[in-house]
Amino acid sequence: MGMSVQAACDRIQSPDPKLLAKAQARLDCLTKPQGSLGRLEEVAARYVMMTGELKPAIPRGVVFTFAADHGVTKEGVSAYPREVTPQMVLNFLRGGAGVNVLARHAGVGVRVVDIGVDHDFGTLPDLISKKVMRGTRNLLVEPAMTRAEAEQSVLIGVELATQAAQEGIGLIGTGDMGIGNTTPSAAITAVMTGRPVSDVTGRGTGIDDAGHARKVAVIQQALDLHRPDRSDALDVLAKVGGLDIGGLVGLILGAAAARVPVVLDGFIAGAAALIAVGLQPRCREYLIASHRSVERGHAAIFDHLGVRPLLDLDLRLGEGTGACLGMSLVCAALKIYTEMATFGEAGVSEKA
Repeated sequence: MGMSVQAACDRIQSPDPKLLAKAQARLDCLTKPQGSLGRLEEVAARYVMMTGELKPAIPRGVVFTFAADHGVTKEGVSAYPREVTPQMVLNFLRGGAGVNVLARHAGVGVRVVDIGVDHDFGTLPDLISKKVMRGTRNLLVEPAMTRAEAEQSVLIGVELATQAAQEGIGLIGTGDMGIGNTTPSAAITAVMTGRPVSDVTGRGTGIDDAGHARKVAVIQQALDLHRPDRSDALDVLAKVGGLDIGGLVGLILGAAAARVPVVLDGFIAGAAALIAVGLQPRCREYLIASHRSVERGHAAIFDHLGVRPLLDLDLRLGEGTGACLGMSLVCAALKIYTEMATFGEAGVSEKA
């Protein structure tokens, strides 16, 4: 691990569980039966613990959508052509994609990052240009990235999260765009959870049975060829990962270091979380999972990380769409925590 990724990992501190207890004590005084707001109470208390803010303001939120291409699309693992990656980046910048609509609904910003799209965008206002390379190599025949390229992708995410925290952003959501990216995500999931490839590989954008069988075979052959070392998460990211995934790994590490909670989107974000937690187990404490995706490996990721998603809406779009909904729920939970009256304030009798 290069000093710089190591340094990001070293900056992450475990949150203080005493803060969780203090937050729960306040929640228990609010005008409701104890625990009756269920997981909204859990989210509010965890937010207080993560941030150290006992009287939190409703945070400004931003979703970072990392866009990159994947060499493995040559193997017919996606229902969509590779050209869709840059086309969708332009759609994001125009505000026309699913993530833009749900971000507007949730009152959060969207920042689009070109970390490895196989297209020359020139200079576009609002596009954060951080291209490491024009997409990964085909992981079926060679490592997706060198270790240095993988590390560079992680450091870009660290830098963006660090800058956002310095601007006063208090909630960071993950997003991704990359045709073919459920293939590296499934490969990472198989390695890091130890589950068979067929158990964690889904249909991505909607491939048929033959496409699915091919995708499973491609991932299995890649793992047999590269033998990624699950005890070295950067090795796994480099050999069978993606640039978009690497960016999200760094986003998680940088946010955790700044004590900014991270709302995970779907399966690609889950794969990034496996790598981030592999690099620094303490960053797990800063994760909030928005939803359980239809993608079949997602449940294995949650089992492995010991994380429970907030929603299950049969989503499988990515982009940060689920993260926007999760961020909206985090803000709802914080409004309960900060705006609801206590029994004393409201003159309501407590349970006998």
